[in-house]
Amino acid sequence: MLYPNFKTEKQLWSQGFKFIAGVDEAGRGAWAGPIVAGAVILNPTQKISGLKDSKLLTAQAREKLFEIISQKALAFGVGIVDHKIIDQKGLTYANHLAMIQALDALGAVPDYLLIDAVKLEYNNLPRQAIIDGDYKIISIAAASIMAKVSRDRIMKNLALKFPVYGFEKHKGYGTRLHQEMIGRHGLCRFHRQSFKPIKNLLK
Repeated sequence: MLYPNFKTEKQLWSQGFKFIAGVDEAGRGAWAGPIVAGAVILNPTQKISGLKDSKLLTAQAREKLFEIISQKALAFGVGIVDHKIIDQKGLTYANHLAMIQALDALGAVPDYLLIDAVKLEYNNLPRQAIIDGDYKIISIAAASIMAKVSRDRIMKNLALKFPVYGFEKHKGYGTRLHQEMIGRHGLCRFHRQSFKPIKNLLK
């Protein structure tokens, strides 16, 4: 199994780049709720232990790392695009928009982008779209944690408004529980009605 490291960032720092932003998203495949992106510029002098792809961490570990990244990173930003935009404009558009929002929210101007899989254009900056970047690149892993924790918090809040769906458990993904609850209660206004699995459930 691959674990993220600073190899790519070190190469870019040696080339003169100073503010390298890792970018990743959470919620792309969910049936409900927003898509959320994170952008992080790590400080080369501040080591953060335990950083890896958010999917490989427990919820407790992600929350702890979220706070550490918030304190030790040079900059971080989060972008949130809701289900309405996903339904109206499509998932690819929404994904790009969330990443652009996260980069805009950094509070610092990056000079290079490391993006998990997505070919994103942003202010004509040099960039790499890296398949499984959240497993390989530590800046992208940090971004994945910021995105995942931010989205999970949103879904937990939605669970308080719509308790019948169990959003706090599955975070809007297409689990058996989620399918059963849609079958019993129909859709709430935060479901992505354009998604094919959702349409199939309602036939």
